[in-house]
Amino acid sequence: MEKDFDKWNKLKKDLQKEERKFFAHPREIWWSSLGINIGAEIDGKNENFERPIIILKVYSRESMLILPITSKEKNDKFHFKIEVENPNESEKHNRPTWVKLTQSRVISNKRLLRKIGLVSQEEFIKLKKAFDHSL
Repeated sequence: MEKDFDKWNKLKKDLQKEERKFFAHPREIWWSSLGINIGAEIDGKNENFERPIIILKVYSRESMLILPITSKEKNDKFHFKIEVENPNESEKHNRPTWVKLTQSRVISNKRLLRKIGLVSQEEFIKLKKAFDHSL
């Protein structure tokens, strides 16, 4: 599949120009414009080259350490399964999500698009331990 780097580059320039006022916190899950990347690096999808991410650590108002997540089941040492609280009031169940432990990166808050969830404190502690062990 051919990657559209030109389209991503234009969107990235637009994101850079925007004044973002999003403030994120650890444990939050957001849709984020991760873009088109090289080789095995995880890509975003759709028009905004977006992917759900979980915030591990906030360094400043503008930058944070994140891990991308997927809804596709991945039972290996490179992924960690967590339960995400479903914000939809009509559906009270939690949904399983797999965090990609090998794809950590620091991003700008300008990449954040919309908040979509929160991980419980217990799940977040387990995730951080799994991430630490993957290093």
